[in-house]
Amino acid sequence: MNFQRILSLPSLITISLLALSYPASALETVVVAEGHYVMGDSDTLTAAEERVLQRAQRKAVEEAGLYIESTFLDREKTEAGTSLQISSLEIRTFAGAITKTEILESRRTFVNDRPNLYVRIRAIVDLDSLKSAVRKWHSEQHRAEDYRRLQKENASLKTQLETLRTSPSGVRTLMIEPISHTTRPQAQARTFLKKAMTLQNLPLKLALTSRAAVLAPEFIDPLILRGQTYLSLVSVAYSNKRRLSEFSEYVDSARMDFDRALLIDPHNIWALLGKGDVNTWLNRHQEAVLAFEQALELDPFFDLARLRLITLYTAEAKKLVALGQWSSALSVLQKGLPPHLHESWIPYQKESYFLRSTIYQQLKQPILAIDDLSTILRVDPSDKRALEARAQLYQDVMLGDSARNDLSQACTLGSIMACNQLP
Repeated sequence: MNFQRILSLPSLITISLLALSYPASALETVVVAEGHYVMGDSDTLTAAEERVLQRAQRKAVEEAGLYIESTFLDREKTEAGTSLQISSLEIRTFAGAITKTEILESRRTFVNDRPNLYVRIRAIVDLDSLKSAVRKWHSEQHRAEDYRRLQKENASLKTQLETLRTSPSGVRTLMIEPISHTTRPQAQARTFLKKAMTLQNLPLKLALTSRAAVLAPEFIDPLILRGQTYLSLVSVAYSNKRRLSEFSEYVDSARMDFDRALLIDPHNIWALLGKGDVNTWLNRHQEAVLAFEQALELDPFFDLARLRLITLYTAEAKKLVALGQWSSALSVLQKGLPPHLHESWIPYQKESYFLRSTIYQQLKQPILAIDDLSTILRVDPSDKRALEARAQLYQDVMLGDSARNDLSQACTLGSIMACNQLP
């Protein structure tokens, strides 16, 4: 056999469905599906049988009524006279939605002297597990995209930081388009500021905001943008594991800019946010909390300040938990978890809810601990850690059926610990 070309999947594999799905229960559906697979020279019989079964299972899942976006690639190529089949499937968890597979028919034939495998199955698909798996996959894809973007930005910022560190001291020349002398200083400052806001180059952004700050000393916006730029340099230096002494000057410069801005306008929420960020870098958490709380008092919908508070409250509570100071840790967390927290904030508070559930468990309040874990699972049913913890709590309060349901769900999502505990 000599196949000196790459063959697409449709020319090798045809998968058809028998539209015989009917409900098994409120949360499950039964689907009959069939598939064909033509073996390549590099395939073993066992591997080929697994592949044809996997294709039938995948089509059974799709037939269950939920479209899965995925890269499902199969191709064949020939190397050194031997055909090789390559498969790629980005969604690896779809089979976890199938609770039972029954092989109805299986046979082998030959097409052009090559084994052709056929299988027909009946599969029971758990719709809740399927939805959770797809939701988790999409979340992972978004995180991967964000990670790649951040890596690219970090590389650019690292280069700019090295440029600042290696630039010679003394007078520096900055080429900026001249502005008419008839233009008022604040209008000139706004022009520089507007240009700085569009730049990713941190050294040039610092130069433009500094020029704007000199032109209009009472104009608060250049101070805030320059302070934020200094903190961006701090973040890049820290992410590249620099010593504190290597970026402390940037922290101090940012502190002076935000302090000066607050002298001009004590109620500017962006200046208060910057002050809180500076104090966070300096490990002055109480001062940082105070600044963020002041910003929220001025604008209750200032989400950036609320996110900063969530991080600080959770970090402080973790320190107290490590010391065994359960009641003190609970008091700190209660500040960031008001009784009627809006649903949209819960995904950002998952760590806080999980930590509070641990504290409630230590304080012998299992029902409250279960409530917090249930809140997490309401917005993210695929959270294995929350499922495992809630299952344990259900066992402690003698709710065996509820515990088994959580363990079963966690096992479907890949928790070995949960699978081992199931009967």
